[in-house]
Amino acid sequence: MAEGSVRPVEEADRIVVARLVLELWGAHTSVAHGEVFFPASLPGFLVEKQGQVLGLLTYAVANHQLEIVTIDALRRGRGVGTALVDATVRQARALGCNRVRLTTTNDNLDAIRFYQRRGFKLVALRPDAVREARKLKPEIPAVGEFGIPITDELDLERWVAPRQ
Repeated sequence: MAEGSVRPVEEADRIVVARLVLELWGAHTSVAHGEVFFPASLPGFLVEKQGQVLGLLTYAVANHQLEIVTIDALRRGRGVGTALVDATVRQARALGCNRVRLTTTNDNLDAIRFYQRRGFKLVALRPDAVREARKLKPEIPAVGEFGIPITDELDLERWVAPRQ
């Protein structure tokens, strides 16, 4: 169980979400598979404890799938990320979506491990996709975690059974 409580992002949270996205992602935008997202305007979930934000997830819905756009656990190893993913899977079911998907980069080994342990499967690799993404978001660094050059996008999916 997460250290805090999970709740949907509300309109009153938009300023906090925008600040967190800028701080954590280096811009007000996120880019995946050639699409630009504005996370502060998207639906999502916050994990809070005593008024302090411990985690944030934003998502978009299209074509019977829910796409995680951003996810951040500000305190790792305390169940925050898992609580956000669980809330998102429940939301996907409630919306009648048949899968939850996300895109990450080849350097993000901790995220790849995290998602696979929560039922996500690798479904696509786009070699050199980050070169194109940098045209839309120049803030994407050249080198990421563990000194790995950031070059490729990886898609992961988790199938969910819609609520009956």
